[in-house]
Amino acid sequence: MLRSKGAAKVTKSAKAYKSSLESYSRHGEVLCSLLMGSGLASGVSFLALAPWIFMDLNSASAVVLRVLTQATSQDTALLKPAEEQLKQWETQPGFYSVLLNIFTNHSLDVNVRWLAVLYFKNGIDRYWRRVAPHALSEEEKTTLRAGLITNFNEPVNQIATQISVLIAKVARVDCPRQWPELIPTLVESVKVQDDLQQHRALLTFYHVTKTLSSKRLAADRKLFYDLTTSIYSFACSLWNHHTDSFLQQIYAGNEGAAANSLERTLLSLKGRNIRPENICRDRLEKTIILFTKVLLDFLDQHPFSFTALIQRSLEFSVSYVFTEAGEGIVFEQFIVQCMNIIKMIVKNYAYKPSKNVEAVEETGGDSWKYSLRPCAEVLFMDIFHEYNQTLTPVLLEMVHNLQGPTNIEDTNAILIKDAVYNAVGLTAYELFDSVDFDQWFKNQLLAELQVSHDRYKPIRRRVIWLIGQWISVKFKSDLRPVLYEAIRNLLQDRDLVYLESMFTLLFQLLQEVTQCDTKMHVLHVLSYVIERVNMQIRPYVGCLVQYLPLLWKQSEEHNMLRCAILTTLIHLVQGLGADSKNLYPFLLPVIQLSTDVSQPPHVYLLEDGLELWLVTLENSPCLTPELLRIFDNMSALLELSSENLKNCFKIINAYVFLSSSEFLQVVENVLKVNPVLGPQMFQPLLPSVFRGIIDGELDQILGNMIEMWVDRMDNITQPERRKLSALALLSLLPSLNSNRVQQQDSGGNNLTLVPSDAIGKLKNLERLSLSHNPIGSIQPFAFKGLNKLSIIQDKFCGIINISVEGLHDVMTEDSETGTYKDCMLMSHFEEPKATDDEEPPTEQDKRKKMLALKDPVHTVSLQQFIYEKLKAQQELLGEQGFQALMETVDTEIVAQLQEFLQGF
Repeated sequence: MLRSKGAAKVTKSAKAYKSSLESYSRHGEVLCSLLMGSGLASGVSFLALAPWIFMDLNSASAVVLRVLTQATSQDTALLKPAEEQLKQWETQPGFYSVLLNIFTNHSLDVNVRWLAVLYFKNGIDRYWRRVAPHALSEEEKTTLRAGLITNFNEPVNQIATQISVLIAKVARVDCPRQWPELIPTLVESVKVQDDLQQHRALLTFYHVTKTLSSKRLAADRKLFYDLTTSIYSFACSLWNHHTDSFLQQIYAGNEGAAANSLERTLLSLKGRNIRPENICRDRLEKTIILFTKVLLDFLDQHPFSFTALIQRSLEFSVSYVFTEAGEGIVFEQFIVQCMNIIKMIVKNYAYKPSKNVEAVEETGGDSWKYSLRPCAEVLFMDIFHEYNQTLTPVLLEMVHNLQGPTNIEDTNAILIKDAVYNAVGLTAYELFDSVDFDQWFKNQLLAELQVSHDRYKPIRRRVIWLIGQWISVKFKSDLRPVLYEAIRNLLQDRDLVYLESMFTLLFQLLQEVTQCDTKMHVLHVLSYVIERVNMQIRPYVGCLVQYLPLLWKQSEEHNMLRCAILTTLIHLVQGLGADSKNLYPFLLPVIQLSTDVSQPPHVYLLEDGLELWLVTLENSPCLTPELLRIFDNMSALLELSSENLKNCFKIINAYVFLSSSEFLQVVENVLKVNPVLGPQMFQPLLPSVFRGIIDGELDQILGNMIEMWVDRMDNITQPERRKLSALALLSLLPSLNSNRVQQQDSGGNNLTLVPSDAIGKLKNLERLSLSHNPIGSIQPFAFKGLNKLSIIQDKFCGIINISVEGLHDVMTEDSETGTYKDCMLMSHFEEPKATDDEEPPTEQDKRKKMLALKDPVHTVSLQQFIYEKLKAQQELLGEQGFQALMETVDTEIVAQLQEFLQGF
């Protein structure tokens, strides 16, 4: 009887759907006739916009089907126009009815049907709600709802899942008010005997209930409660039925039928004796995890209701995880879930007296929820924290039993010691008062660090980790030299003696293998070895360097293998340093191809190619014409505005550092590429440029500039930048002979001290820095146009204030002589020797350091420069005028200035 009612409901829905489609077809014919009569139907663009208005559903489906087929093509000439056409149709009435007609037609191509159902699903998100722009009409939505639940016989699993999801999306908006027949139809469809229809109905039932349960408004929650009240008992009976079916079939040996039953089952705890090779094993593991998730969610959301299940849950979890009962049948994710159940019960505040509630900080993120080792460690720490008085003696006894050396042949003993040491490290704060760690370190741990046998590596690693856990808890400072010596011995790399033979064998393997994937794996290992040993690889790479061009040519059709080659070249260039210039005949064409956006392989090679380009420039000793020629690719790369833009700018910067005189040849390109070095190339042009701009308005411009500069000096925080600003402001002070306005740095080089980009950057003085603010050449040519020095005199007090602040920033007192000296002066550069664990500097690093040596911050003494500028003012104004000028400065500032200038 139930079956006949269900069939009747489905038949009724099918008739309604068919009637609606016929109605749409008739309306389209009538509208087409009207348009034809009025002459509007001749509009081709309107026909392309909504073809189903002028034809029956099947004809319209053929038109849309053709466009969908083109949209699944790999040919961009077909793909792009098809996507644009579908985008235009998205908002047209009747489009989704046509899509429904296509993806429910099982005779069509699967890819086309898949695309149709995706467009339908996306349309629900955008146009189903009544308030949405271009919302679907109520008439069309009624038709679509009826068509979606006409039958549940989709043969393709992926499409069936998508249909279930889109039905759930509609249900979230319309069920149960506008779609009251949905749930009854699903329930009846689940009861039919047809396996496929039953499975698809169950799948849809699952997605619908999951979606409805996610609604949070009170009214929606009430509706969901009413709904679940009526279907909960049905769902439980369904679960019991399929679980029993599964058990019967699995014990009868009917694995195929059991797999089908398991698809309809949420869990089967009794299926624990299933062999690992059984086809049901994977599905059963998934259902078991789902059931443990139910337990965990129940425990988290309803801890008081879970009270009756605490003992059984603990006994179950402990039995399967920590006893022989679980051997051979448990799997990792199940163990993690059981540990999480124990952890949540132990830590649940609902089960503790209020006075015992305390927050314990958890580290390591959420990895303990999913991974075995973090889960076990977090569970151990929680249990130890809650029951430390009981567990501390147990752990100390285990430590005591492990005193002395461990037999290196006894793997089990080594693993036990590793586990105990791990436990002591994890509970360092809990054991603070119970362990004399200093004595333990001297008597036991230090000796274990000195055991050099390879099989003792796990213990050495664990001991040094253990010391790291305790060093901030309880470790005397006088023991640290001994510890540092032990660490130094551990850092000595004894594996380098095997480097030559290992690298040679890897290279031979790379030549011998024929499969592309295998070559990629070998290349990745080679890249890792080169990266780890860095410059020490140089004696062994000759054969590899000769072979890579051949491999690159052979891999023309294998872009992923070429990506692996690029990665190898990146590490190879870093390891070879300046010697990588010998690779240029092969290296530069590879970079050229990889970064040329007009070449099809760039889609796969661009990211690695840009990185290779950058490291090649950074390690290049000089700029060659071939390197410069590659830059032709940069214009197109910058137009992409992609995630690779940052690397493009780094490459441009590297070119400038490599050879600005050759690279920066066009003014516009220079200023766009790098505002740091670019302006320095055009110093001779700036006087005439500024002379024409100022043209008699220098007084006002210069006054405003100085005032803004002084007022915003506090925004500059770095001492180097503050000194630079003080030097620049002081350089504005005129001297007696305007033809000899240039000062000299400590190396005897002429110096002009007004930044060429000062005016453009006054609004953000924080950007003024030793490297980003080259000392340019606004020569005091402008003072020739000044009849008076009133502007400078008005700002003299502010300039001196800034200068004294700069002195406080950079001057240090010599304790022996009592005099002051500029701590930022650098007379020469000594390259520090790189230690074994540091990467050697690249050629670009050296260029940057040499450039920094030319910076006025490191070559000009602020103390001496102030003295010379004040002396120049005295000569220019005379003694009386100079004293009047100094009286504008605060007496405290003058006193500080005199103290700094002692000895001049």
